[in-house]
Amino acid sequence: MFSQIKEDISCVFDRDPAARNTFEILTTYPGVHAIIFHRISHTLWGKGLKWLARVLSNVARLFTGIEIHPGAVIGQRFFIDHGMGVVIGETAEIGNDCTLYHGVTLGGTSWQAGKRHPTLGNNVVVGAGAKILGPIKINDNARIGSNAVVVKEVHEDTTVVGVPGREVVRRTNKQKNRAEVAKKMGFDAYGATKDMPDPVANTVNKMLDHIHKMDQRMDKMCIQIRHIGGDFDIEPLPKIKADGFDEEEIKKKSNIDCSNT
Repeated sequence: MFSQIKEDISCVFDRDPAARNTFEILTTYPGVHAIIFHRISHTLWGKGLKWLARVLSNVARLFTGIEIHPGAVIGQRFFIDHGMGVVIGETAEIGNDCTLYHGVTLGGTSWQAGKRHPTLGNNVVVGAGAKILGPIKINDNARIGSNAVVVKEVHEDTTVVGVPGREVVRRTNKQKNRAEVAKKMGFDAYGATKDMPDPVANTVNKMLDHIHKMDQRMDKMCIQIRHIGGDFDIEPLPKIKADGFDEEEIKKKSNIDCSNT
């Protein structure tokens, strides 16, 4: 349980650029407070101390505005951003590396006992105000848009928006490769695409494609070297840091360049 809580705190740095240090997260992030309370209440629930678990979860709701039933199963590195109004039902299941924003409901559509709440796969993001209702599956890497109402299964790598929720985007293999390379480099490709001018975004994406091809060739070379008896240490690639990077200045120069073309 304590290792899970440690990972829940650490993942905030990756998903909230406003996070500055661990002390600040521990003392000012209600989403972190809610998940810490839930880890404890869920352990009590599993030991049969159900009344005590419910009392503790209600204390958490009182202080955070986030209601998580102690019976809900939540994976590693879970993050609730802002958090006010989030409701997670008893039979909900959430995979690893998932993110929920404020006003999200993982609710049921039946009063019958048994599985009645959603199951979220790994790396799922649910936007503010979204409602996911019933014992449905939201598969890995799905994105649920803000205020969407989802009542049926969502496929992998798919974005869902609207009322009722409908699938609008499924990522291509090239986009998946870009995301994998960007993650390895410690770089958010989609953040760059959204915020930068189009020529810059296109250039960055082509660089990611090129790096992906280079990775594939290097992997093949390593396999061949090992096959002929070569022995060498493999260290993980260092992340690219943005020290000294003036984003506003780059944007200004990019806009000037675009206007001159």
